[in-house]
Amino acid sequence: MQVFNCDVLVIGGGGTALRAAIAAKERYPETAVLLVTKGTLGKSGATANARSDRMAFHATLEHTPPGGPDAWKYHADDIYRIGGMVSDYDLAEMLAKNSADAFYYLDRLGVPFVKKNGLPVQFLTDGSIYPRACYTGPDTAIDIEKALLNRFLELGMPFKEHSMIYKLAVNSHGICGAFGITENDDIFAVNTSSIVMATGGAGRIYKDNVFPKGATGDGYALALECGIPLVNMEFIQIGLCSRATKLACSGSMMRAVPRFIDEEGREFLPDYIPGDDIHDIVFRKGASWPLSYEHPSHIIDIAVFKEINAGHKVYLDFSKNPIGFDFDRLSADNRKLYEDEIQTSDMKCNRNDNPLARLKEINPNAIQWLKNRGIDLKIGQKLEIMPAAQHFQGGIKIRTMADTPIAGLFAAGECAGGQHGANRPGGNSLLDGQVFGKIAGEAAAARSRTIKPQGLASSSLEQQQLHAKALKEMRSDILLSEQLDTVQRIMSRQASVMRTGDGLAGALSDINKLNDMKPDMKGQSLYGYFETKNSIITAIAVLLSASARKESRGPHLYFNSTEDLIPLPSLPEYQHYFMISYDQNGWHIT
Repeated sequence: MQVFNCDVLVIGGGGTALRAAIAAKERYPETAVLLVTKGTLGKSGATANARSDRMAFHATLEHTPPGGPDAWKYHADDIYRIGGMVSDYDLAEMLAKNSADAFYYLDRLGVPFVKKNGLPVQFLTDGSIYPRACYTGPDTAIDIEKALLNRFLELGMPFKEHSMIYKLAVNSHGICGAFGITENDDIFAVNTSSIVMATGGAGRIYKDNVFPKGATGDGYALALECGIPLVNMEFIQIGLCSRATKLACSGSMMRAVPRFIDEEGREFLPDYIPGDDIHDIVFRKGASWPLSYEHPSHIIDIAVFKEINAGHKVYLDFSKNPIGFDFDRLSADNRKLYEDEIQTSDMKCNRNDNPLARLKEINPNAIQWLKNRGIDLKIGQKLEIMPAAQHFQGGIKIRTMADTPIAGLFAAGECAGGQHGANRPGGNSLLDGQVFGKIAGEAAAARSRTIKPQGLASSSLEQQQLHAKALKEMRSDILLSEQLDTVQRIMSRQASVMRTGDGLAGALSDINKLNDMKPDMKGQSLYGYFETKNSIITAIAVLLSASARKESRGPHLYFNSTEDLIPLPSLPEYQHYFMISYDQNGWHIT
């Protein structure tokens, strides 16, 4: 078995992982850092693959309204308020206070943020009081990943690709190492006293998702197996995305007010949204893209979910106006928002002509972006959409140093929890990874200066080799692929847009049975076994959290019945968060 030695082990390959590794090395140059990632560095992870019509990085800068040295307080309040007040306020403060430093660091690395008169342009996102969203365009996240990768490579730190960490080693002093496996099923070990978990979310537990390959909840499962609690796991952002390109259909895509149609061209939203404000609701979906109880536009997500589950395909049609649409009948506020977004003034079409004319006026780049990927809206091609899992709001419970209850284990980014509540301002995910990635990296490096790796016992190495051999010899009637497919099907149906008590209970029962099954490993990979195992464990944590919250809050819409259109209301007695943990006695909810 190959054994690596390092001061700090960073697990992950996205923007958070890169920032943590860079911070550790920049703060203490003598630190030996090793990064282990499941994919190709710079191309795997959510940051390297996330796109929307205008991807945002949320930050309070010197010129951000309302201005002044205390402007960050409004940002912190927004984070906590938008989150439904079920997060840790001190973590919201840390995000807000450190947002400017995080932005300017990326700016110095060369991220091409859009600027006007030398100042970053900022726009308003979901629920915020003031415009704080900086951007480069649809590829803001990708631009950030590229800049961080360049800096990481400049610093010359070693990294191991196409490998996953499947077990943490803990002794009386805390973290003492980890065990990993390559895609070729070669087991390896790492001696270290500090680990930064930056493994991202678990979108692959859902059939419809915009997560990259490998997002199977590894960090969540690793933490649970060490007795560390997860928090807010029921809050998973789900949004309408292009099925072919994974583009988040937010912002201008909705403010152009397209038609929502099925495979036969039937416009179905009027069946779900009676009254004259249907087009205003679609328009406002642009600024409330993730499914959220607090925004009336969640009825659109419900409608799309119901149509798809009834066996239909759902498309956005930009070639014709919705039934009864008249631009001048939109609310004055919405017309003003539209005018503020105009990017081209040489329009040859009237705004009442069709949604394509409006999209050309407010975001022509989106049209070209889709055409480059095989969807030509100009010739009338339709954009198939789906409600897709997009971001896990909860995760490994952390405190202000990105620390966990186990000494030497830190977590940051999407795999961490407590900094977000039920919702979050648009752009705060990218910010989160940079702020807490830096904090985690520096804290891990600081610990490694005083607590040196003890070295994993030879008996532990032998035990892992024997365990791997035993797993390879397992035989049963179910394949790994069947297990994962079943998890995805159950979660997409019962723990997505619409959740009910009976549905969640049935899902939990079915997935617990899957968890008790030993798959047939003949011809199967151990790598795939650990991914599937982690997916099942994470799915159980999500279902337990969702079952405990018998109200609606953020993306958690709780219904009496799947026949209903109106979810149950938010309740004051649920203004707290649930922590999920696991030990030899089973699962626990606090």
